[in-house]
Amino acid sequence: TNRTAETLEDIVQLIDWYRRRWLIEILFRIWKSGCKIESLQLGSMERLERALVIYLIIAWRILSLVTWGRDCPDLPCDVVFDIEEWQAAWIVAHRSPPPDAPPPLGQMVRLIAGFGGFLGRKHDGHPGPKAIWEGMQKVRAFAIALEAGRAAYFNDG
Repeated sequence: TNRTAETLEDIVQLIDWYRRRWLIEILFRIWKSGCKIESLQLGSMERLERALVIYLIIAWRILSLVTWGRDCPDLPCDVVFDIEEWQAAWIVAHRSPPPDAPPPLGQMVRLIAGFGGFLGRKHDGHPGPKAIWEGMQKVRAFAIALEAGRAAYFNDG
């Protein structure tokens, strides 16, 4: 920065800003690489702005999954996942019915990242944004299929 820091409080503020810089870099990487916003070809500025806002929300969600899965692994996963998302991911991964209670968030984030290529070996650490955004694309498709299957089942019965 080119900002001067005259007091300890100013220095602490600058350090806090710098500490957040990496998360901002990750958010923009997700936005650009995961959401592919640079390749959008929309007919008007209004459409582009709307698309950018939607993709920014998606990028924020992916970054939240990365950080909360690591920092709050014991939360129930339904704090961030729709019931269809976590249940569909569970069914596909385990080939069995989902549990009655939502599993822990850390477990579900790792499971979903597995759909995106995360191997989850002993020394692999926590899943990163790329594995989660690729996994979430598949999980959304699984959830749509689960919703459609449930609707068909209940409409026929």
